Amino acid sequence: MAIEVQRIETVGELWGDYRLAPDRSARDRLILHYSPLVKFVAGRVMSRLPDSVDQADLVSYGILGLIDAIEKYDPERGVKFETYAVPRIRGAILDELRSIDWVPRSVRAKARAADQAYNKLEHKLRRSPTDEELATELGLTPQELDSLLRQTTRAGILQLDEMLFGQQGPSTLGDTLADTGDGPVAVVEKNETRRLLARAISSLGDRERTVLTLYYYEGLNLAEIGQILGVTESRTCQIHTKAVHQLRHRLRDQVG
Repeated sequence: MAIEVQRIETVGELWGDYRLAPDRSARDRLILHYSPLVKFVAGRVMSRLPDSVDQADLVSYGILGLIDAIEKYDPERGVKFETYAVPRIRGAILDELRSIDWVPRSVRAKARAADQAYNKLEHKLRRSPTDEELATELGLTPQELDSLLRQTTRAGILQLDEMLFGQQGPSTLGDTLADTGDGPVAVVEKNETRRLLARAISSLGDRERTVLTLYYYEGLNLAEIGQILGVTESRTCQIHTKAVHQLRHRLRDQVG
């Protein structure tokens, strides 16, 4: 008795079938093929979120971005699908996180207070305030400031992504290194974002630049960065939060 073996379609055949008949069946086969890409992007986003966030939820949000990318992808542009899809998958995840507002109100309030205090001191002192100066301004002990920065770091990450995700389309800090091939206008806007971001980052201190580079571009966590810098994870958290505050403030000044 002969056993029928189902032939595995190549990605080229999957796209060929979808272009000939863009129905749900053809689309679902593409979704299944690219599902590891969604899991990869969700994993990168998850590394910057609290443990209370379920990665499976992020994957489900990312699938919506993948579907949008599949339906809008134009191979005639000469851009790889993965390059086109990644920012849309990440954008769908961030959109959903913003809509459900996973950061508690109390944490957001603390993040705003720290941000306002930092900006106030920076204008007053005409330089970046030290941790001790920021703690004094907030009426906190160094230990309490450390705890506050730990709580607000996660909120600061999403706020930074929100700002870079604004009117210029789905672009986050990491995405500014890659050209997603969205056309001449988008290319000009992306290049302008890169220029502004490069200027803002160059104004930071050496440690702040190192932490941002390792965290956002290399995908290391705070503990790993601390080992490289020879400091504790808590201290790395403080440096990261300070860098995020400074970067957001400088980018607002440049785009405002």
